[in-house]
Amino acid sequence: MKKVLVAAAFAALFFAQGANAQTNFQTFYDFGRKHFTTTLEGFHQDDWGNTFFFIDYDYNNRDASGKVISPNNTYFEIARCLNFWQDSALGAFSLQYEYNGGFGTWGDLSGTPGVSYGAFPVNSAFLFGIDYFMHSANFNNTLNLKVLYKQFIGMDSKLPMQFTAVWGLQDLFGLRGLRFSGFADVWWEGDKTVFLSEPQLWFGIGSHANIGGEVEFSYNFAGMEGFNVMPCLGWKWVF
Repeated sequence: MKKVLVAAAFAALFFAQGANAQTNFQTFYDFGRKHFTTTLEGFHQDDWGNTFFFIDYDYNNRDASGKVISPNNTYFEIARCLNFWQDSALGAFSLQYEYNGGFGTWGDLSGTPGVSYGAFPVNSAFLFGIDYFMHSANFNNTLNLKVLYKQFIGMDSKLPMQFTAVWGLQDLFGLRGLRFSGFADVWWEGDKTVFLSEPQLWFGIGSHANIGGEVEFSYNFAGMEGFNVMPCLGWKWVF
């Protein structure tokens, strides 16, 4: 199960484009996990800050012939950055609160003898903290730094925190439509330190279509021990 850009990167892109609301749909093929993932993202900016959400689906539930017949994992995030003091000396700081959670399955649902099948939760988590936003004069280059308290439901952490950096570079190398963006997260689940980063590269074709992809770098993420690299190729349609 993959995770995508958080609200700060989305907000930076819309500042650069002069927009205040957008929805997009992405499809990735994950070469590491060998399945497709779709993502629906939404962003809305208002006088009090911004709201961001995304919903991921992985498609890897297969029948007896090996044909994919349904999603097998889903993951949801919604985040609100509160900032109604944007014109003050503290305008770069926002208060952020967020919810994460999901559900997944494993094994073979075709009923093959000797092959087990089951389900697992992605424990709900509530986050609260501070976001600090930096940008170039034209908002093409942005950086957000976040310090968040993170409380899982039904799971303790030795350090209930998440540290996040989010970046965005629009019109990279002076090429209009080329965007390099991404995030890096560090948090703790029980006694384990978890790291996840997903740098993305997109090239816009017109006002709606984008082609590109991402590489997932992770450590102890989503049931995979140690360090892993998962390249993905994708497209994005902006509504």
